[in-house]
Amino acid sequence: MDRFSPREDPDGQGPNRRGARLSDGPYKGRVAILATKHAKERAIARPLRAALGLFVAVPDRIDTDLLGTFTGEVERVGTPREVAIKKARLGMSAYGVALGLASEGSFGPHPLFPLPIACGHEILAFVDDDRGITVIESLLTEETNFDHCPARTMCDLEGFLNRAGFPSHAVIVRPNDGLRSDYLLKGIADLKTLEDAVIRCATASADGAAHVETDMRAHVNPTRQKAIRRLAFRLARRLASPCPSCEAPGWGRTGVEKGLPCRECGTPTELVKHEVFGCASCDRKDVRSRGDEREEAEERHCPLCNP
Repeated sequence: MDRFSPREDPDGQGPNRRGARLSDGPYKGRVAILATKHAKERAIARPLRAALGLFVAVPDRIDTDLLGTFTGEVERVGTPREVAIKKARLGMSAYGVALGLASEGSFGPHPLFPLPIACGHEILAFVDDDRGITVIESLLTEETNFDHCPARTMCDLEGFLNRAGFPSHAVIVRPNDGLRSDYLLKGIADLKTLEDAVIRCATASADGAAHVETDMRAHVNPTRQKAIRRLAFRLARRLASPCPSCEAPGWGRTGVEKGLPCRECGTPTELVKHEVFGCASCDRKDVRSRGDEREEAEERHCPLCNP
């Protein structure tokens, strides 16, 4: 029987706080449809099978790009959470099953730091129509290669390619003056193809430059696959945790309350003061202290001491 091990558990928390055998839970032997065309099952399937006994199946006729693409040729309509649930339900509807999975990612500047630090925000949604619950887990991580660079020749890309992790991580090339579907070249992972793409797109661009960016699709981005895998372990632990009141699966942290007081003057800051735990099925909610038991914020976070 599959069990968690320290090497398999990126957060280092094990199956749950009691060390229970997770595969004896309500999803043992069940099948969930994962709606993806970018091989996310490589990151998601094993944690859910090992922890819950839940098997993940990937449909072969679901085009999740219809709900939005990273490169913008298809606009994403709705929040990442809403789109992840829509993706899950696409697979569930196509195959007539009650359990569905889908993930959605967004990339950009870190929301908590003033410096331009890139971060990734990953969301993993699990829908269970038998129980009428939807469980969402998310991860905000600075471990991302998200970046872009204008280039007229390959010499302009030397530093960028190192940061991007090329060629193990693919890149996308388009003209620098805007998006055109006939000059949108994805999944490039060798120097010759990249050079040809840069020449082609730079020639087509009004400013004579190509726009080269990291390809953030999971099947060509190992760093993103690692983040999704870490998130899958979080979801597995959540689904293995029953509600203290109704015993439905999915008990876990659902939100936070900000306002950690400044240690110098007591003014509330934007840092988390409490964590909110809740049930996916009933109204049970518990407000708890921060997991690290921190009770005060440093002056640098205070709007009064450090305006």
